[in-house]
Amino acid sequence: MSIRILVRGSNDISSAVAHTLFSAGFSAAIHDIPKPTVTRRKMAFTDAIFNGNTKLEGVRAFLVNRSFLLRGMLAHHQVIPVSIGKFDEIIKIIRPHILVDARMYKHKQPARQLGLAPLTLGLGPNFVAGDTTDLVVETFGNHLGKVLEHGATLPLQGEPTSIAGHARDRYVYAPCDGTFSTLLQPGDSVSQGQFVARINQAALYAPLTGILRGITHDDVVVKVKTKVIEVDPRGAAAEFATIADRPACIANGVLQAIQIWEKKHYAD
Repeated sequence: MSIRILVRGSNDISSAVAHTLFSAGFSAAIHDIPKPTVTRRKMAFTDAIFNGNTKLEGVRAFLVNRSFLLRGMLAHHQVIPVSIGKFDEIIKIIRPHILVDARMYKHKQPARQLGLAPLTLGLGPNFVAGDTTDLVVETFGNHLGKVLEHGATLPLQGEPTSIAGHARDRYVYAPCDGTFSTLLQPGDSVSQGQFVARINQAALYAPLTGILRGITHDDVVVKVKTKVIEVDPRGAAAEFATIADRPACIANGVLQAIQIWEKKHYAD
């Protein structure tokens, strides 16, 4: 039996989950909004939404505008289909066996998703196993990737991971609501103080010299305090177009949880 999985979100963590599940033989699809604010776009499948298709570590994802085609694409298991249709409609069309919410809305209380699929998993802060979803997966701390059958994940951690001695100072956050405008892409080189983007009339500058690890796509509406720019100060050693260790660890936790569930429910 082909297990159909719907992953919510196209960020680097949700993309790592979809990539890992697809590579393990599961039929995985991604759902997101039409213009996500994701920054680490080359470490994710996000650009399929903007460009129609993209590739991440050998796996290709395609935007599917005709929702009725999703089930067929999942059955053929050639690419990861990405949909920006209405979520309620998409879930009725796909009828997933497993739903994974990997949107990583750090400051929002996630909606209760029990019953939307035979197995539901929530990744990151504010999820509670048995309440919001059947299972939750830890996305921070020493138990990264751990699957919990009861209780909540750790609360949001204080500081981002340090790279070459730089943590929060690697990022630029939206100073206001508005439309993000830029000509740059992840992987471009920047110098400290260089003009990088604009939100309405507010100019945004590179906080460090290095490589753009992430930058929100041009012409995307953002809210104040949204992360829109990330610089990797390591130069030639910068990571901007691969699945990083943290998303990979989280994705492996999701895979293990699903494999255990599959054996229990679909054993020969």
